[in-house]
Amino acid sequence: MPLVRVDLLSGRSRDERHAIGDVIYQAMRATLNVPENDRFQIITEHPAGDLVIDRTYLGIERTDACVFIQVTLNGGRTVDMKKAFYKAVADGLHERVGLRREDVFISLVEVVKENWSFGNGEAQYA
Repeated sequence: MPLVRVDLLSGRSRDERHAIGDVIYQAMRATLNVPENDRFQIITEHPAGDLVIDRTYLGIERTDACVFIQVTLNGGRTVDMKKAFYKAVADGLHERVGLRREDVFISLVEVVKENWSFGNGEAQYA
């Protein structure tokens, strides 16, 4: 039931955007125990100047190619699972689309199950 939002600068091809979504989904399945077919993703391109990217926060050198990934998901994953997810995404994006690992910014937002409605105005997991 994760909801994935990806924000990046305009200019990537449709194939690259789809590959980014594929990598994230595969990493969630492999590391966060996300069930098959639980894929909800929003990929948004922004014009230059609409993404503010600190170039050196925490000593990590970032470029304009930086991709912001925010995943809203149920709480309960361990720190080790989260670390494995971060690594799987960074490695996968590097391998699939040539993105530098330094340019992969990930944020997890944990919520309780009753905060979801997948349709019909119902709280399916409440």
